[in-house]
Amino acid sequence: MIDLHTHSIFSDGSLIPAELVRRALFLGLKGIGITDHGDTSNIDFIIPRLVAVAKDLNRVLNIRVVPGIEITHVPPVLIAETVQKARSLGAQLVVVHGESIVEPVAPGTNLAGIEAGIDILAHPGLITEKEVIKAKENHVLLEISARKGHSLSNGHVAGLSRKYGAGMVINTDAHDPGDLIDLTTAKRIVLGAGLTEKDFKAMQKNASRFI
Repeated sequence: MIDLHTHSIFSDGSLIPAELVRRALFLGLKGIGITDHGDTSNIDFIIPRLVAVAKDLNRVLNIRVVPGIEITHVPPVLIAETVQKARSLGAQLVVVHGESIVEPVAPGTNLAGIEAGIDILAHPGLITEKEVIKAKENHVLLEISARKGHSLSNGHVAGLSRKYGAGMVINTDAHDPGDLIDLTTAKRIVLGAGLTEKDFKAMQKNASRFI
């Protein structure tokens, strides 16, 4: 199992990165992305620290830690330049907080993130067919979420992604220890979204390119 969307104390998570990674390793994960919430006020604080701790942990642990960022509630017109800034600071994984149906995310966020060439569009809510097609063209992965609330639109995201051949990943969006999941639970969530074991394997292959 590879989980590319989690949070530490550098945003609104409850664990320091080392404990977050340890708990993921205990559950049998092969890779974990730490993608704390960021905008232009804090990405220069978050990303270098995650890069540093990932470098240390990757030397000694049997799990791959990927330092990243989740660009969150940034106005769509500013997303592209924020993505560029994040990459220049060393983010190896750039996620955009998509238009979840349970949060007041600005309309146009999904498309702006996709057009900016991000890696993953998190919990994209009622994403449109046009946006899914563009995600496929831009090799942006669409997230099937294990997180309460955000997961309510998993079936919609899964259906359009399969229809148009867009890549997907299964992530937890973990903020607390109990949010992390093992391989068996991840498979059940994927199946619950109307997908198959074959789809799950494809999702893990998509995630593996980051580790």
